[in-house]
Amino acid sequence: MTRDELEKRNVGENLDALMNLDPRGYGVCRILYAGSRAYTGEPLTMHAAQVLRDTVKENDLVYIITGFVLLPHKVPEMDGTVSAMLLARALVMAFGAKPVIVCPDDSVQAIEKCAAVVGLHIYEDLDTVQTLPLSMGVVAFTKNITFAPAQATELAARKPAAVVSVEACGANAVGVCHNAVGLDVTALQARSDVLWDTLRANGVPNIAIGDLGNEIGMGTIAEHIKKYVPFTAEGECQCGCGGGILSATKADNIITATCSDWGCYGLMAALAYLKKDMEILHHEEMESEVMRVAARNGFIDMTGSLLPGIDGFSTRMNVGIVSLMRQCTAYAVRCSHKSDHWFGPVLAKHFFD
Repeated sequence: MTRDELEKRNVGENLDALMNLDPRGYGVCRILYAGSRAYTGEPLTMHAAQVLRDTVKENDLVYIITGFVLLPHKVPEMDGTVSAMLLARALVMAFGAKPVIVCPDDSVQAIEKCAAVVGLHIYEDLDTVQTLPLSMGVVAFTKNITFAPAQATELAARKPAAVVSVEACGANAVGVCHNAVGLDVTALQARSDVLWDTLRANGVPNIAIGDLGNEIGMGTIAEHIKKYVPFTAEGECQCGCGGGILSATKADNIITATCSDWGCYGLMAALAYLKKDMEILHHEEMESEVMRVAARNGFIDMTGSLLPGIDGFSTRMNVGIVSLMRQCTAYAVRCSHKSDHWFGPVLAKHFFD
């Protein structure tokens, strides 16, 4: 291992640890991380960021799939969509890419309001997105499984360079979508898992981010999740389908975290490290403002509250996570060579071999 490889690994370890802080204390994030880390074999955030760095070029389309619609109010939650907006900005900052949010139609209006907060023009016409600078797109994906394959084929024909899913619902092995406690929410969800499977079959580089098991891509570590996470195994859901809540969709690259937004922030921070540009990861003020605008335009917290929150965590908590990620990563980008005299002796002890 070289000096730079050691630094890269340990920055990734920092980000993985931060995105898996467990304020709830019931340990699901730890369970998921054990499985996803065994699958990936190295820090999840840095691994996924390297995929983007190796893949995405200027003017490339990148699809960001998000938008989980919750009971009982039948409106989308903030987790996933908040970080998807900030990831869109990061992709523009890092590569000059053309990000496109793919979401349920319930989310489109609020996403269009949030675009101004992240400094991007937003269009539903993807031809326009591809011709204008500082632009992103938004596409409402159908909830009708009959129409999903045709829309997926149409979007795939645009040949995106990569696809990232953040907290997007994926159907189980018998085609049913579930919420966290095992209720059937199939009718509420965009069937963007069909688009995901189409793109993956076409060889499009993909990154799935989730925090429980019912999200797109979590079937990657199916046996681990079914063994240790409640409601995910066959017969454990409450709707009678017999399939459990575990999404059947798989991914080539996976990030699991306490909440999906934190996993996405870790991905952006790792990308900022790899590109040596801290402006790729948004500042704390932008985090809080996107959360506020999303809440004011109808997105809800997991708890059902219209106050800004992500999976029960307040604006202050989310800003704190972003701040810690920024500070840990910025030190490595700007100041790590102040510790150069330590790297050689540490490596010589062979702990990291």
